Formats: sequence, C-alpha cells, structure tokens
Amino acid sequence: MEAFRDTAFGQIARLATGNKIPQLQYEEERNPELWRAYINEAKSANAARYGQVEPPEKEDGDRRSVDDAESQITERNSFNSSTTIVSDGQEYNDVTGLVVDPDRGKNVSVVDFLPNDPENPQNWSLPKKVFVTFQICFLTIGVYIGSAIYSAGLLDVMKVFGVSQVAALLGLTLFVAGYGLGPMIWSPLSEIPQIGRNPIYIGTLFVFVLLQIPTALSVNFGMLLAFRFLTGFVGSPVLATGGATLADIWSPRKRAYAIGVWGVAAVCGPVLGPLVGGFAVTSKGWTWAIWELMWLSGFAFVFLFFCLPETSAQNILFRRSQRLRKLTGNQKLICEPELVAESMSGRDIVMISLVRPFSLNFTEPMVFLLNLYIALVYGLLYIWFESFPIVFSGIYGFSLGLQGLAFLGILIGALIVMPPFFWYLHRYVEPQFDANGDLKPEKRLPAAFIGAFCVPICLFWFGWSSRPDVHWIMPIIGSGWFSVGSFLLFNSALNYLRISSLRGFSPCGERSLPKLFRRWFPALRWCHVRETGSRLGQLPAGIPGNSVHSNPVCVIQGPYQ
Repeated sequence: MEAFRDTAFGQIARLATGNKIPQLQYEEERNPELWRAYINEAKSANAARYGQVEPPEKEDGDRRSVDDAESQITERNSFNSSTTIVSDGQEYNDVTGLVVDPDRGKNVSVVDFLPNDPENPQNWSLPKKVFVTFQICFLTIGVYIGSAIYSAGLLDVMKVFGVSQVAALLGLTLFVAGYGLGPMIWSPLSEIPQIGRNPIYIGTLFVFVLLQIPTALSVNFGMLLAFRFLTGFVGSPVLATGGATLADIWSPRKRAYAIGVWGVAAVCGPVLGPLVGGFAVTSKGWTWAIWELMWLSGFAFVFLFFCLPETSAQNILFRRSQRLRKLTGNQKLICEPELVAESMSGRDIVMISLVRPFSLNFTEPMVFLLNLYIALVYGLLYIWFESFPIVFSGIYGFSLGLQGLAFLGILIGALIVMPPFFWYLHRYVEPQFDANGDLKPEKRLPAAFIGAFCVPICLFWFGWSSRPDVHWIMPIIGSGWFSVGSFLLFNSALNYLRISSLRGFSPCGERSLPKLFRRWFPALRWCHVRETGSRLGQLPAGIPGNSVHSNPVCVIQGPYQ
C-alpha cells in the first residue's frame, strides 16, 4: 500500500479515512518522535539571523558564519521545548536555541529532507524513476495524439458539417491553440508548493476525458470547434511540465536520458494519431477518432490516478511540514518554500511566475534564438499533417489508413537516433560533469549541430522525391531525417535551457514561441502546398530551416555564450 500513498488515490484515501490506515501512514505518523530529525538546524540558524535559509552573499557588518551557528546550536542543545524562550530581552529559537535577530530574523524551525530521505524524489530507486518516466511518456502520447488523430477525419468533417478544408483545419488549429494557452495557467500553478504537480495532472486529465463526449456528439461545427479548443486547453499540462517532472526525479547527470525518451514519446503522439484514426474514420466516420481518444486518455487517467506519485519536492516538504505541525502542535515548523512565500507579495509571485519567463524570451538572445529554432521545428511537425495526404493520397494513391502508416518513417527516425545519442551522452557529456554534479550549459549543444543540418535535408529530400516516377519509400525515408534533427535539437536546447543560469525560467515561457508557430502553421501551409505542389511547397520551409542552422553556433562561439 505504501506504493500508492503519494498517488492521487492514496491521498484521497488518507483524507477519507482520517489517516487511519497504517499502510498509508508516513514514518513520522508511526513514530511521532521522529519529527526532530527532519529539522535542518543550519537553515533554521540562518532563518533566525537573516530571515532566509541561505546567508546573504555580502554583509555590511561582521556576521557569524554558519560554523559559529552550528557551535551555538551544540551549546544550546538543551532547548527542546515547543514554546519560544525569551531571556534577558533576547528571543531564542525554540528548537535550535539560537538568538533570533530582532530586525531580520524569524523564529522558525525549517523542515527539510534527510541526507538519504526516501521521500526525496532525487533519492527514489531506479525502478521507481523509470516507472514514473514511463507514466509521463504515456500521458504525453495520450494527449499529444489528440491533435493528429483529428486530421484523419478532415474529409468526413467537411462532408458532415458542409465546411471547406481550411475551415475543417480549425479543429486541429484550435486544439493546438488550447494547449498553447493552457500552460500559461497550469505551469505556474504546478510550481506552487501548496498545489504540486499531481492535482494539475489528474484534475485536468479527468476533464480532458469528459470533454471528448460532447466533442464526439457535436451537432454543429461551432460546437465542435469550441470543445476542441477546451480539450486542448485542459490537456496541456504534461506538454509543458512533463520535462519539469522528469527534472524532479533525475539528477542533472542522467536527466538528458529521460528527456530523450520523453521526446520520442512526444513524437509518437502526432505520428500515431493519423495511423490510429485513419482506419477508424474509414470504417465509422470522424467521431470514432474522438471516441478512440477518449478510451486512450480514460485508461491513462485510471493508470495515473492509482500509480503516479507526487514528484514536486516543494510540495512533498510542504505536506511534511503540515503533518509535523499537526502532530506536535508547533506552528513554527515550516518548510523552505513556506518561508520564501512569507517574504513575497502577490506582485512578486506574478512577476516570477508569469512575467519573467516570457520576458526572458525577448531580452536574452540565447533564449530567443533557441526558442525561435524550436518553434520552427514544432511548426514543421504540424505541416506534415497537411503535406502527407497531398503526397501519399494525391500522388501515390494511398488510402486513408495507409496514409497513417506513412507517418511511421518519422517515428522510426527518432528510434534510430536515440541509441547513438545516448552513447554520446555516456561517452562525452557525463565525464564533463564536475564533482558537484554541474556542467557548463554550452556543453549540451554540440549534438544540435548535427540536428540543425538534418531538418533542411529532410525538407528538400521529401519535397523533391515526392513525384510519381520516384518510389513512395523515398519521401518516407526523407521524413525520417526530420525526427533525427528534431530529436537532437529538442534535447540539446531543452537541457541547455534547464541548466543555464537563468533564474525564473519556466516551461510556461520556454514553450510560448513554439506553441505560437505550431498553432497557425498547418492552415497557412496547407493553402501554400495545395497551390504550389509538394516540391515547391517545401522550399519556403527548407530555406529558413537551412538559414537558421547556425543558431547553436552563435550560442557556443558567439557573443551570447
């Protein structure tokens, strides 16, 4: 039962039973005396002196060091009462016994993780980390497939509702727009310690499943578009914070492997959508593609409800401090996130959570260049949904189901590039970490050089091989180069942005440009490809793809390193 304790099911069961089920209790609930071990005396000492857990880098006057604080803790280890002690006009911390600075200090006891605390996500066992990574990947596929699965039923949507193909494409465009706007709300909420990641994942996924019902039962085109937008909006959290969840559990040295697997899952969704939806639409019409999406996401909801634990270390500490306050009656037991929140105003929270991530996109050249590049690659991914039917149906005469099979070239390309990329990480990147587990961010980018050339190769190959006198396998092979390039670019850029020294950077701002591009590319490019043909239609994408391949070089060798 302990395996279910930190899942949504386990937390609801604890709440419903008043924490009376022994198998769902935490260690401090079984052994109330254990609470003292969770107090970080060094951080409590800093809070008593400076009002924060870390000492300021520079002080105007002479300040005692943390070593002095620890010696004072040892001298006053007799202070074990749960009430504040005031003596000789001085206030002492009720646990550490340190003098509380009357001007800046705070009389609190900071709750923290133990050195090898099993509740710290970074200390979880390898099988547990792999299982959580698998769940995030499965959730990503279950939501991401919702965009492309609709494209298989475009012709049926046009026939049923009597709309043009450009209008029918709005069902795809608005879905993507929804999960482009959703992270502006969901991502900051998942970073709040009092909320965490699980309530966002599970709550929005439940609504996502329910919204498939009115989508499939839409009686007019406006109703269909409205619910497509809403489903994209509530299905967006994992697309923006999935990488943050993986960063919660994997150390910087191993994080790139997990991000790589997650990147393949992100490709699987859009690639499998036309394949899964194509045969269903051929047999039962466009609504069956939506029903399939409901079945898949419904299974994902049940799976994650019972199996996905909370991964936010801040939320785990917050809930631990809540339990300790309830067990001891000592309201001065707080965690670091609570202490930080006490010193922040509402304006500070808004600036850090919403404004700063977006401003970094336009004020930091290296962030802008990499985000612009990722945005272009994301936009190109959604172009395939309009280019493939024109090529494989119009030129090669594929049926709707077989068109979906043509997308497998993109997935195979990602699977082929993953093993050598992992070998590169193990052989060249990992040895460059220092003793503290740190790595210069630019060391993540060399693999992007190869990826930068693969994308334009893919576009020109696909465009100029898509003609009746060339076998259909050639454009499929060409499309595989896209996933090779996007895989290397995605992983290099994402890991670079994660470990760079930019404070306040979040998935909300990191993915804003990519979402803007992929939102409008499908409809705009369909009109162009329809008018010019597949060969000329790929040139406007291939030329900018070739012209911006130097962006990673600018970051490493240019003035922005």
